[in-house]
Amino acid sequence: QVQLVESGGGLVQAGGSLRLSCAASGSIFSINVMGWYRQAPGKQRELVATISYGGSTNYADSVKGFTISRDNAKNTVYLQMNSLKPEDTAIYYCNVQGPGYNYWGQGTQVTVSS
Repeated sequence: QVQLVESGGGLVQAGGSLRLSCAASGSIFSINVMGWYRQAPGKQRELVATISYGGSTNYADSVKGFTISRDNAKNTVYLQMNSLKPEDTAIYYCNVQGPGYNYWGQGTQVTVSS
């Protein structure tokens, strides 16, 4: 059984920062890609950023000021979000992929007030 435990969401004013964390535990091996996606009300889930085991990153064009990182020893991925805007308000979901699997976290709410 695999668990993805997300933390770090919350309410912040525009221009502020938040750091999301997602720790994978259980019977999970050889994680390849870890990433963050988000879903705003009335919109489809979209990519925020991904990072490979070797550290290669990929970001959505709309998330300047965000930085993704990971700790392979802890099976943990982080998302540092700076200069947040109201349009960044969404539920943020952690995702991990490896050989034959693709797991999602339960989501953490990020709300940016203007």
